[in-house]
Amino acid sequence: MSIVVLAAVFLLSTLLVTYWKEIKEFLRFRKMIAKLPSPNIPTYPLIGHTYNFVGDAAYFFHYISSMAKQYIMETKNKLTIIWLGPMPLLMALHPDTAEVILKSSKHMEKSYVYTFLHPWLGTGLLTAGGEKWKQRRRLITPSFHFDILQDFVDVMNEQTQTMISKVDEKFKSGQKVDINKVVTMCALDIICETAMGKTVNAQSNYDSAYVKSLYRLSDIIQLRQKTPILWWDFGFEKLKIGLEHKDLLRVLHDFTKSVITQRMETHKSSKVTKRMAFLDVLLHAVTEDGEKLSLSDIQEEVDTFMFEGHDTTAAAMTWAIYYIGSHPEVQKRIHDELDKVFGDDVDRNPTMDELKRLQYLEQVTKEALRLCPSVPLIARVTTEDCEMDGYLIPKGTQAAIFIYALHHNPEVWEEPERFDPDRFNKENSIGRNPFAHIAFSAGPRNCIGQRFALLEEKVIISKLLRRYVVVSHNKKEDIRMEGDLILRPADPLNISLKLRSDV
Repeated sequence: MSIVVLAAVFLLSTLLVTYWKEIKEFLRFRKMIAKLPSPNIPTYPLIGHTYNFVGDAAYFFHYISSMAKQYIMETKNKLTIIWLGPMPLLMALHPDTAEVILKSSKHMEKSYVYTFLHPWLGTGLLTAGGEKWKQRRRLITPSFHFDILQDFVDVMNEQTQTMISKVDEKFKSGQKVDINKVVTMCALDIICETAMGKTVNAQSNYDSAYVKSLYRLSDIIQLRQKTPILWWDFGFEKLKIGLEHKDLLRVLHDFTKSVITQRMETHKSSKVTKRMAFLDVLLHAVTEDGEKLSLSDIQEEVDTFMFEGHDTTAAAMTWAIYYIGSHPEVQKRIHDELDKVFGDDVDRNPTMDELKRLQYLEQVTKEALRLCPSVPLIARVTTEDCEMDGYLIPKGTQAAIFIYALHHNPEVWEEPERFDPDRFNKENSIGRNPFAHIAFSAGPRNCIGQRFALLEEKVIISKLLRRYVVVSHNKKEDIRMEGDLILRPADPLNISLKLRSDV
């Protein structure tokens, strides 16, 4: 036996001894994963199922949602495994399987796919895990105290009035109103002022560098998540798209950093601000160790709220307005409720108490979120073995809750494709599985801003509908959905307005 062969045998033996525990765990993991149900679709080494994920975000979402619906109908299974390149991804498709992950205080770590958000958001509340997440959650919870939410409602009213004024101008001049663009820019101004105490005036400046960078960066992140060849940071950074990614991050981070620095100086000079912003809570926050948050700590939370706090709500409102315009009988009931609460005054700002009285409008927004959840998929990693629908799920499994598929599961919802806000009245909500509707996630890591989001939806939609009737012209089956980080229409929706006084 040659010395080369001996050396190779020695090296291999050394590696086996050194990494035997890891090898044993890997083999156990793969053996357990192999026992889980999966779609009847060919899987190939290294690329898994990703050869089916070609095309734009609309094609990708159509493919994966159609596959999930067909799989549920054919098998009645509550989970499945798809292969994202070499990585198995468990998909929970039913409240029972989603509950195992979401309700647990152990499976709190976010999935690998969230690492592509780290260059932008760091490890803030959305992406952090373990003790850091618990600490941040405790620090940020006071931001949504009733008194602060009241100030936030004032901001919502002011920015929504700006939106209505611009809609009125376009309507009177006969210009087409792009509802999605209108509510998105309004939501962006609202989150800028409530999160940072400063607005980017997005409703007057659609082409600002910050606004354009925000949306383009979201597109690139989603592309990386579904494309394993772009996972390697070193290689990605050398590509043209990687260089663009770097430039976009600079624009976003420079803006938020400058706002935070200015706000810090304001606090040092003891100047009293007009109203409390989320940023002010962070500047005053003190950890359990008696330490204040650093500039980078504050920035990752502000960036997180800028991402989570406007695009999700804007998408939810767009879908809600579309469904309202597609169902005249629903719109009539909303108008009756608005008239009962506000009378003939179409301009008065709603109070917190009046917003609480808009119960039917809240049912409408919840049903729209069932059919079109703003975040169609969330993912965690299991931190220990667990059982799910009779299957043993190994520690270290990337587990995704496919919210869109769960919300459309006929085993959970009767006639799931039908828009019916009465699903969410008190009578019909009794006994429903709490994990059947998870548009804001559920369990310990549920969305901290859901009250904020529902208030914002009520303010904007109620103000729009007190003045206008909306008419949707798209057929549901003709609408293409883009399922990137946020579920939004791939093409502008054809929605027109009529003055209520003219109907």
